[in-house]
Amino acid sequence: MNYQKLDPALTMALNQQPESSLEIFIHTEADLDSAATAVLQKLGVSGVKAGQEVFTASLTLQQIFELSAQPWVKLLRRSQKLRLLNN
Repeated sequence: MNYQKLDPALTMALNQQPESSLEIFIHTEADLDSAATAVLQKLGVSGVKAGQEVFTASLTLQQIFELSAQPWVKLLRRSQKLRLLNN
């Protein structure tokens, strides 16, 4: 696992819930080749388009491990639930 590509919230979640799938943001380089696109699609990422740099997916620990090793992945961030702010 390349922990340099994981944000602190994702690292903490992986340590607390290693068996769970986690919703994450995948930040990649701008121009993905067909091999990179195939890896994302294999992981269940839908809507992969040319020029897109950020994707969302629900991944297991093993899938995050595999993805963090890819040279075209810049950052993996945990997706947080948004809350409404009271005015």
